[in-house]
Amino acid sequence: MSLSPLALPATDWPQWLTDHVESGLRSARETLQRLRGGAVRDAREVLEVWNDADIALRGAESAAGLFVQVHPDPQVRELAEKLLQDIERATTDRTLDRELFEVLSATDPAGLDTDSARMRAHVLRDFRRSGVDRDEATRNRLRDISERLTVLEQEFGRTIRDDVRSIQLAPDRLDGLPQDFLAAHPPAADGLVTVTTDYPDYLPFRTFARDAAARRELTVEFDSRGWPANDAVLHEILDLRDEKARLLGYDSWPDYDAEVKMIGSSAAIAEFIDRIATAAAPAGRRDHDTLLARRRLDDPTATGLDRADNGYYSELIRRENYDVDAREVRRYFDFPAVRAGLLEVTGRLFGLQYRLVDAPTWHDEVTVYDVYADGHRRGRIYLDLHPRDGKYKHAAQFDLVGGITDRLLPEGVLVCNFSRGLMEHQHVVTLFHEFGHLIHHVLGGDQHWARFSGVATEWDFVEAPSQLLEEWAWDPAILGSFALDADGNAIPEALVRRMRAAKDFGKGINVLTQVVYTAISFLLHRDRPADHPAAVSEAMDRYGLIAEVPDTHFQASFGHLAGYTSAYYTYMWSLVIAKDLFAAFDPADLLNSAVAHRYRDSILGPGGSRDAADSVTAFLGRPFTFDAFAAWLDR
Repeated sequence: MSLSPLALPATDWPQWLTDHVESGLRSARETLQRLRGGAVRDAREVLEVWNDADIALRGAESAAGLFVQVHPDPQVRELAEKLLQDIERATTDRTLDRELFEVLSATDPAGLDTDSARMRAHVLRDFRRSGVDRDEATRNRLRDISERLTVLEQEFGRTIRDDVRSIQLAPDRLDGLPQDFLAAHPPAADGLVTVTTDYPDYLPFRTFARDAAARRELTVEFDSRGWPANDAVLHEILDLRDEKARLLGYDSWPDYDAEVKMIGSSAAIAEFIDRIATAAAPAGRRDHDTLLARRRLDDPTATGLDRADNGYYSELIRRENYDVDAREVRRYFDFPAVRAGLLEVTGRLFGLQYRLVDAPTWHDEVTVYDVYADGHRRGRIYLDLHPRDGKYKHAAQFDLVGGITDRLLPEGVLVCNFSRGLMEHQHVVTLFHEFGHLIHHVLGGDQHWARFSGVATEWDFVEAPSQLLEEWAWDPAILGSFALDADGNAIPEALVRRMRAAKDFGKGINVLTQVVYTAISFLLHRDRPADHPAAVSEAMDRYGLIAEVPDTHFQASFGHLAGYTSAYYTYMWSLVIAKDLFAAFDPADLLNSAVAHRYRDSILGPGGSRDAADSVTAFLGRPFTFDAFAAWLDR
């Protein structure tokens, strides 16, 4: 069956978005109305009607959720925010509707196939977790909390997105920066150079700028985005989440949130944080001592390292101890070649073809590809990879359309903020990582139930496929296929091997930094401290080895607090699984189709149609363990 992708408009985006969302909301209302009235129905019929409403609501939410983050017109972004509030209200009303709950709960699961029975169980669980079984006053309060949280989370993200800061420097304070960076940052009429907190500026500057004071100035601005506006917003978010959890009978928000994840409980998160911190401590101390010794060559009085130092001295160690100069490395990573190489590599790996499409988009820098496998179109992807005003500031994959077997093609959007010219290799790794989410969305998008389509697994598994794909951005043969300098020379294999050796330096500190972020995410939600800056400082001191820069407010720009809530531990939890998954591949032949296709069919293809632990076991032939991660840390 041939399916057509969603037709985006060439003009009049406000009208298109309004019509698209309102059509979805209307369809959901009319569909759910078919379940009312108490008529006797079998379980499969009820689930099919519910699924139709899922499809309509997801279609509306995906479009509005994407364009609030990426559309260049601020009026469209503002419209999308309001439409998302309408969608959230409709979604909340559905899961608090006792009549609908009674219809679903009255169905007899006998005779349902495994997938349908799992769907029924998940829907009933969603009802229970929404509070449908609570008294009317409690349900009304839960409805108010959900609506208010939607507004606050939008405000939190918008503030970060719009708060692009900058510093102005005399040209001589850019000593150490690559030539292409200097060429892209000429002095203004006043003789000063502007450097912003956007990633194409911030990452090279913190890595290469020799002027410690200038690095610190930019770090202060970067780690203060969203402050002070987001302080009160974050406090209210945390308070409302806690109130919601307690109204539903949980001791805290992390207890409520973890219940539906692989980890299972708040206590297990706390234990996991300590386990990772303990495992990474020896490697972290070795890294820290090496970095501090190097810093003391420049400043004999130095007693530690902070966030303005870490990137710069890590780069110096890689350059001096491993003969890896990131300024030399980046000349092999010209953005158009990297993008083409990514598509070639993942196409070979997963048996896919990407065909460039001339289709309307929201910005002229967005490229569109249809994804084919065995001659059949499997989905459509959009690549929106460069920064601009008003755009989401980090890197993520967003849904546009959730795939449904024989009904809807999966469509996803990769949103990043990379240079249009030469890229840091770190950003190449990020591109592979985020593309892993995109492939998961497309290949997992052949599902009957919208509830399980695409990246719909437990939330603490979603990063594992992306962290796995990062490994392909470190392979000499793979990089040599697309990483070319201006004269067409491939990146030398010896250089890549030195890069891999240098990569292992700093992993202890990097893991402990992730533990810090995990602890901040978890402890702010569990403990709800009155003084957020003090709590963040305490977490950095307890778990990390890199100090925060004074007078900064990291939590105000920590966007994951809106989406991941208390579950930032996901990144480390998923990395443990990713290291185990990678052990099944042959490092000498990462394009081996047999194991790659088995991985594709065992992990990516099922989407959320089965528990993540079952998918991992199907691929590995056993449950995942901590062993591969521990061995990697000790290496």
